[in-house]
Amino acid sequence: MARIAAFLVCFFINALLFAQSPKRPLTAADYDRWESVKSEKLSRDGRWIAYQVDPQEGNGRLEVADASQKTPGRVFPRGYMAQFTPDSRFLVMRLKVPVADTRKAKLKKKKAEDMPKDSVLVLNLTTGETTKLPNVKSFMFGKEAGSWLALLQDANTPKLLAEVTVSPRKDTLVPTQPTSITTVATRKGVTKKPKGDNLTLLNLADGTRRTVTFVSNVVMSDNGQTIVYSRESARDSLRPGDAVIPGVFLFNTVNGQTTLVDSSSTNKIYKGLAVDKAGRQLAWMTSADSAGADVRVFSLRYKNLAAPAPVKAKRGRPTPVEPPYRTLADTLTKALPNRWTVNEYREPKFSDDGRRLYFSTSPIAVKPAKDTLTPDDEKVRMDVWSWNDSRLQPMQQKRLKEEKERGFLTVVDLAPASTSFGRVALLANREVPTVAFDPKVNTRYLLGLSDLAYQVQSSWDPGHTDLYLIDTQSGEKKRIANDVMASDPKLSPGGQYAYWFDERDSLWRAWSVADGRRIDLTRGLPSKFFDEEHDTPSLPGSYGSAGWTTGDRYLWLYDRYDIWQIDPTGREKPANLTNGWGRTNRIRLRRADLDPDEKSIDPKTDLWLTGIWESDKHTGVLKATPPASGSVSISVMASSAHRYFGIGKARNAPTMTFYRGNFQEPINLFLTDTTFAKPTQLTKTNPQQDSIRWGSVELVKWVGTNGTPLEGLLFKPEGFDQNAGRKYPMLTYFYERNAETLNDYRFPAPSRSTINIPYCVSNGYLVFVPDIVYTTGQPGPNAYDCVVPGVLSLLDRPYVDRSRLGIQGQSWGGYQAAFIITRTNLFRAAMAGAAVANMTSAYGGIRWETGVVRQFQYEKTQSRIGGTLWDKPMNYLENSPLFYANRIQTPLMLMHNDADGAVPWQQGIEFFSGLRRLGKPVWMVVYNGEGHNLTGRHNAKDLSIRMYQFFDHYLKDAPMPVWMKDGRSAVEKDRGEMKY
Repeated sequence: MARIAAFLVCFFINALLFAQSPKRPLTAADYDRWESVKSEKLSRDGRWIAYQVDPQEGNGRLEVADASQKTPGRVFPRGYMAQFTPDSRFLVMRLKVPVADTRKAKLKKKKAEDMPKDSVLVLNLTTGETTKLPNVKSFMFGKEAGSWLALLQDANTPKLLAEVTVSPRKDTLVPTQPTSITTVATRKGVTKKPKGDNLTLLNLADGTRRTVTFVSNVVMSDNGQTIVYSRESARDSLRPGDAVIPGVFLFNTVNGQTTLVDSSSTNKIYKGLAVDKAGRQLAWMTSADSAGADVRVFSLRYKNLAAPAPVKAKRGRPTPVEPPYRTLADTLTKALPNRWTVNEYREPKFSDDGRRLYFSTSPIAVKPAKDTLTPDDEKVRMDVWSWNDSRLQPMQQKRLKEEKERGFLTVVDLAPASTSFGRVALLANREVPTVAFDPKVNTRYLLGLSDLAYQVQSSWDPGHTDLYLIDTQSGEKKRIANDVMASDPKLSPGGQYAYWFDERDSLWRAWSVADGRRIDLTRGLPSKFFDEEHDTPSLPGSYGSAGWTTGDRYLWLYDRYDIWQIDPTGREKPANLTNGWGRTNRIRLRRADLDPDEKSIDPKTDLWLTGIWESDKHTGVLKATPPASGSVSISVMASSAHRYFGIGKARNAPTMTFYRGNFQEPINLFLTDTTFAKPTQLTKTNPQQDSIRWGSVELVKWVGTNGTPLEGLLFKPEGFDQNAGRKYPMLTYFYERNAETLNDYRFPAPSRSTINIPYCVSNGYLVFVPDIVYTTGQPGPNAYDCVVPGVLSLLDRPYVDRSRLGIQGQSWGGYQAAFIITRTNLFRAAMAGAAVANMTSAYGGIRWETGVVRQFQYEKTQSRIGGTLWDKPMNYLENSPLFYANRIQTPLMLMHNDADGAVPWQQGIEFFSGLRRLGKPVWMVVYNGEGHNLTGRHNAKDLSIRMYQFFDHYLKDAPMPVWMKDGRSAVEKDRGEMKY
């Protein structure tokens, strides 16, 4: 019996070992299938949930689940951008074109308009039936009610559709015989593609459809009762009998009737359609369609569908006739400056209450005189850089399209039965070009901003602005703050206060509209409302605000840990709303915004919060009792060594969702209710991770050379045993501060510029990510004083191989990596991406992605020199790696791409050519046409291969790859030869 028992034990042990296949390291082949879950949507009744699960490359899927069952439901391959209808009866989603089909079209070099298009799928949540519509460009339905779905389908797709045209006698839609609308014949027999697309109107309630051709734009009211669309003119391209009447049309979903709202016998452009939430007011823009015109002049038209019925005629008098529409603004509008017109690039927008219509106006562009007498190769092409230009020439070029299309906010009064109905007020102008408005609220005054007086100095000292109150009735502008450094200035929801954080005084301030006076909201309070960890030469910003309570009664502001309640009238003393609970426990509390349409905070409801525990970086979800009930009591609903985020709630039900993950657990979506009693995990992304060597992360602490306490992260391979006697190579990567990301999940992915931590750890590297704390004027030495002591503290651990250390950084981190190796030979290999090597030449350079000169960066922000090149020349020299290149003994790999818009790639050239002349081992990879960080996934995959080959060679004794040994010649590049 003993032998039999021993045999059975051995048998089961061997069977178990056989069943458990050994884990393997990550490879580049794993990247594409790594999934993420996102874009969750809850139906309003809380019963249904939909979410996307997408791989990094390939076809994703949309999953739809019954929240009451708390289990995954139906799966729709390639589904995305899903939306539930307001009645929670249907789900509408887009179906992405299969990746293989898109790739095939690219290989055939098809034009953008000929590429395959998405489809739309409608799911009936009650019956489970689906309806699919192909070649859809966009879709919409009423946000608050209605059963009609409107879809614009590509007209260039060969498909037989019933064209619907307008009967000029009855103004109703009449279906014609099915016609191929892929091309239309001109009078000369030449075919051309039609203008506009096909509009399909689908009634989800009964399945009926209507199709209209040559549609250029469509909008729908929030209640789903009014659909407005415009049709393009095809008069010059269609055969007689096929003519389409261009114009604006209205389809009433209640009675099924279509009305011709505006039309013209001449060629017209109709665009900028708008409809109010109730579907009772329409607005649109129109202009003559002059072929090849450089300047088009638009007018704004309006129709009220709820206009009163005509009054019965009295004897001998005609019956008043309601005009089909009225013109609200054009070149003759008195409220506009001379030669101004409606701006075509900004669509009109009704306020939610329908009492205002916001639109943009602008000066009529001057038609340029064309030089037809000078050949192109003889025309002078040059720029003039003038010392008193408000913006540098590169910035002007970057903003050329924006400036040519610039519009100035204008408003028209639509208040019914008002003597001011139709009154136009120009709110923004050249002196105050920026005016913010929120259609959800309708306040008399709006907030305007102008930085015109400070544009020259913004090159080295950005952030100055003037604040104005703008009267929407008259357009009158009153300056309420002069030359302030204001963080995120806004208007309170009720319009009673303008408010902002004044960075100069580190105070929250407000302007009382009624009293016309400034209020210092936080003066004298014991807490700091500015960023306590701010370490650049600029002024610190604020921790932000949670918002205003109903009726503009209180403003809720954040300090580092808690929420403060401020009474702007001063009648009540400021109160720490969370009773100092956050500061006592060193937990950073922030309000969770569960309603994206919220106008103001209701203090009578529960206060949902997120928290970050500073001590160990874990996070959680918390709930406080309604603040209006008195003293706030806080309960921790969920808390663990994870990152909690993305909290959502159904509009009309207690159903809630949230995301959770950490370094070892992929991010997944969870379902719960307002009790948070039993959260259910809905997704299980990336199950393949269970078969891959992963790792763990530890929060480490040390003291910098200057005595500063510091924190960082140490990532360790799976199966790590510090007492096993094994030594690991270690890579050090850094960028500012990262300790707070301890519980973040990190996706395996191709490198766009930095090492991928999961890949490195899975392949046997330790990865150290230290925080850096700065002082002004010494960014390079600061990095050395923080990073090197952190590495040295880890060398005391027996498992770190001090002879196999690498360092890597990108951009600001790349600069610091380059600087550190001028000061130490601690590292055996270094990789620096997009690094500034010479601060003296970089200082006056241009950030080509924005056209901004780089001076501000060195004087005020990240580069932290804190002065000009002529004020602090030695700081620029002493912090530049190039001037100490002769000290470098660490083999270096550089990446600097030739379209880098942040750090000019000449910086890489300077550093490379200097090291090359000094005979230092250096390589530089340059991805053509790529910017600061790689955007092409194929290039990112290539960089990943080369970067890890570089580190593996120096830190793991792997053979030197061919590209490092032999380079890549221009001839080999021309032939398309790749070498690794």
